[in-house]
Order: sequence, then structure tokens, then C-alpha cells
Amino acid sequence: MARTRHRRPRPGGNRIRAAAQRTGRAAARCRRAAGRVAARARRTARRLRRVTVRFRRVAGQAFSASVTTADPVTQARPVRPVPRQPAFGGRFAGTGPGLPVLAIAAVMLLIVTMLGVERVTGLSVLPDRFIAGLRPPPKKFPVLSGSPPTQIAISRLDLRAPVHQVGIAPDGSIAVPDATRAQEAGWYDQGPTPGQYGPAVIVGHVDTTTGPAVFHGLKELRDGDEIEVTRADRQVAVFTVDEVQRYGKERLPTDQIFGDFSRPNLRLITCGGRWVGGATGYADNVVVYATLVRAH
Repeated sequence: MARTRHRRPRPGGNRIRAAAQRTGRAAARCRRAAGRVAARARRTARRLRRVTVRFRRVAGQAFSASVTTADPVTQARPVRPVPRQPAFGGRFAGTGPGLPVLAIAAVMLLIVTMLGVERVTGLSVLPDRFIAGLRPPPKKFPVLSGSPPTQIAISRLDLRAPVHQVGIAPDGSIAVPDATRAQEAGWYDQGPTPGQYGPAVIVGHVDTTTGPAVFHGLKELRDGDEIEVTRADRQVAVFTVDEVQRYGKERLPTDQIFGDFSRPNLRLITCGGRWVGGATGYADNVVVYATLVRAH
């Protein structure tokens, strides 16, 4: 009878098989984790897209229109805003969210990575505006929860006036206080409330057919002047003036006025410059830039 030859098991074979099994299980866990990360990235991308569209709409509408002001003869009307551009154009429009989602996910991954670098090294490597709201607020100024403004006071101008809410007019421009409420200011309720991150916008008339209106003296403000805004929650947000600018109504720098979300800001806007009548009224807008310094 032929002798049966038995193969000797290779040394370490069981350990190799066990290691392979562990590797397979680890790979499966990685695939599941990658799936969860991808799902979170898609949800984050959808949220970011909604936020981006909203802010693009607000900035595009926000003072492409003018603050209406009247003289004894002609009632000025808001200037229509520039038509809104699609969020994603060209040959990628309408082809689904694949490329935009991947791009946004890549940006989010980069931001998270850079924040980790900042946390470890203590060095600031990302611009404040780019990641506003992701870092904890600096200690040199407060950040308040949302609450609509009810009153504005500027001691330099001996001004104290009620504030009510205004939205978007039927033509797509910012609505302004009615002429019968020319001694009141209007807070643009599609933006932040005073004290939240971003630029809270308060508009008002410069004059009417009967004389000066609520924001007649804005052009007299200087750097360092204080503006106090009382809110519905009874907190008072105190802002200091950074600068006062005048722009032609057709050349408003919307990014500069509405794009700073690095800290709580305030924008006061009225008409200015020379009277041209017709649909434009005054040729320019006066814009006061102010930042939050404290609250009580």
C-alpha cells in the first residue's frame, strides 16, 4: 500500500488567516464609516446650498434698491435690483448635485482640517469671514441670540426713534417705512437681528415733503460714535461707528455692505447726495458701518 503523505501546516497559517479576517472586518467598518461620512457631507452640502442661496438673495436685493425719499413734487421709488444669477451655471446646471456636493464636501473637509491645525498649533490659518460661526466668538465682543430691534438711539444726533420690521417689497427690493412713519426706522427682517453674527440692516428716510426725517443726520456721524439698539428681549446692543460712506445707488458694493459675517455688525442706510427726481430720488445712499462692542 502506498504511503499517504500528509502536508505539514505552514507555521503561522492560523495567525495569517486570523489577521486576514481582522483586516476584512476593519475594511468593512471603514466602508460603513465612509458611507456615514458621505451621507453627512451630502446633508451638510444641502444645508450649505440653502444658506448660500438665501444670503445671495438677501445681498442681491438688499440695497440695489434705494431708500425712498420724497420732495414736494416727486415721490421717489425703489430702484429695481439686479436679476439674481443661478447658483450653479454653465454646462453643469441641471445635471444633479454630484459635482457641487463633492466640491462643497471637499471644502468642508479642508476647513475642518485647517481648524484642527489651528487648534494644535495656535496659529490662525483661515480668514475670519470664511469660517464665521465655526470658531468660538472672540472675548472682546458679545454675540447675542436673535431678537428684533424695537428702538434706536444715537446720542451724537440727539436721536431716539422706534424701529419696526420691513421686508421685501413686491418688486423685489427692500421695503422701507411708509411715508406716514418717516420718523421711525425699519429693520430688514430677512437678515440678522442686531447682536447676531452678520450685518443687521436698519433703513430710514432722510427727509419728506414736510422736513427732515429719522435718518437726516446720519452723514454727520464720525468714527467712534455710539449707536444703541434696544431689542424685544430688553437687551441693548451698543455699536460703535467704524466709517460712514456714500455710494451711487447703481454702484453699491453689496459684498462690503452685506458680506461681513465675522462678528455682529450694524448697517444704517438712508438717501444722500443730490436730488435727481424721478424713480431714483436722491442720487446716492449713505451707509453707516458699525460693530458691536458690548451689550447690557
